[in-house]
Amino acid sequence: MSILVVGSVAFDSVKTPFGNVDDVLGGSATYFSTSASYFTDVRLVAVVGTDFPDEHVEMLKTRGVDVEGLRKVPGKTFRWRGYYEYDLNQAHTLETQLNVFSGFDPDIPESYRDCEYVFLANIDPVLQLKVLDQVRNPKLVACDTMNFWIEGKPDELRKLLKRVELFVINEGEAREFTGESSLVKAARKILDMGPSTLIVKRGEYGALMFNARSVFSALEDIFDPTGAGDSFAGGLVGYLASTGDLTEENFRKAMIFGSVMASYNVEAFSLGRLGSLDIEDIRSRYNDFKRLTHFEDL
Repeated sequence: MSILVVGSVAFDSVKTPFGNVDDVLGGSATYFSTSASYFTDVRLVAVVGTDFPDEHVEMLKTRGVDVEGLRKVPGKTFRWRGYYEYDLNQAHTLETQLNVFSGFDPDIPESYRDCEYVFLANIDPVLQLKVLDQVRNPKLVACDTMNFWIEGKPDELRKLLKRVELFVINEGEAREFTGESSLVKAARKILDMGPSTLIVKRGEYGALMFNARSVFSALEDIFDPTGAGDSFAGGLVGYLASTGDLTEENFRKAMIFGSVMASYNVEAFSLGRLGSLDIEDIRSRYNDFKRLTHFEDL
């Protein structure tokens, strides 16, 4: 089953204690699409400038991503510059140039509007709502957000959550959004706003899945630099879409596949590792994660 993803395609310049790169391919929709493409068909809606090279578009096509919804308009592509210190869970922004992304007004192609799975990457919740007004009867709507929207448009975000089944957020944002120091209390408050499932990303400490019945933890022996969260979401939603199974047991498996994709993402800058996998790589690491977390009953 196809996934519709709406978000950013960008150029990133990143410095870490282990190296640096300039103007490499990035953006939330890019990482999500590449990760999800290993599981199912992906349809991408985003905007780039005339400086965006055809080779990047061809790379997405090679991964099987449908780019009919990727518009190229006059101007420069969205750019982000930042760095990580040895605490690789924390990104430090040096510069953000929205460029053509500042005028992004997603227009969903007619051929995309019947996608049963929709992922709303980290964009203005007003635009996320506009996307939902253009799609027809999705089976699962998942969305991401960030502190910028939590602080600037909390009412719009709450309105969005009434129409979302799966909400992905990081630990600090969950506390900020709800005003709760306890992550469990924060999760309960967010679930009361509408989503049936909440996933809280915790960087190198993994991720937690909350629903009305249980809490499930997926461990990640990784850190969380650029694109890891979006790669996690791509593996998660991609696996769900590939199976068409939205049971709690399958959500748990999907979280492990999300962790697998995130762990590969952090091994290289940009898509240097994530874009060159095969199914055996994914299966092997999935089994590694399973062995890491499995133990026998007494």
